[in-house]
Amino acid sequence: MYELFKSRAEAVSGEVHRVASDAAAAEFLAGFLESEGVADRPGARAVCVATAGLAGIRPQALAARIPGLTLDVDRKSAAESRVGISAVDFGLADTGTVVQDASSVPLRLASTLPEIHVALLRTGAILPGLEDVLPRLEPARSPYLSFITGPSRTADIERVLTIGVHGPVRLVIVCVDDPPAAAEGAPS
Repeated sequence: MYELFKSRAEAVSGEVHRVASDAAAAEFLAGFLESEGVADRPGARAVCVATAGLAGIRPQALAARIPGLTLDVDRKSAAESRVGISAVDFGLADTGTVVQDASSVPLRLASTLPEIHVALLRTGAILPGLEDVLPRLEPARSPYLSFITGPSRTADIERVLTIGVHGPVRLVIVCVDDPPAAAEGAPS
């Protein structure tokens, strides 16, 4: 499922990386933020919100390591940030789409306002397609869902494609393999 998801996400200009553990994801994030200049470039900032389900990613530890990373996400901090980091709930292999319960305003801000969105996705949460995710959703509990397929794009009447007009210019998806205990019972 992962390989199909990766190929479809990359076909729509997403960047997909796979790491073996939560700890490896934290290291990837730290390295990514450093490579994007968040640690040392004046004015370059990042915002990070809920990484629930990814116990080895401790946002406070990342914020202590990366001076430009803030965990206080509001409209101003998200709009001024170069990178937004958030967990997503599902991946759809047939389209390379990530699905996020974005009922929380900080989640929406972190995934839509910065120029780069880093989406953290459990590899075991990659499903074949939309018909597989719909039965898992609870509209009463998740009234606001985001389906994100690649970076923001729009085209005018003459079909001139523009990237990043209504959201991030880059979507970086970090697929984090399930912990060994959880992976044993997970379908492949």
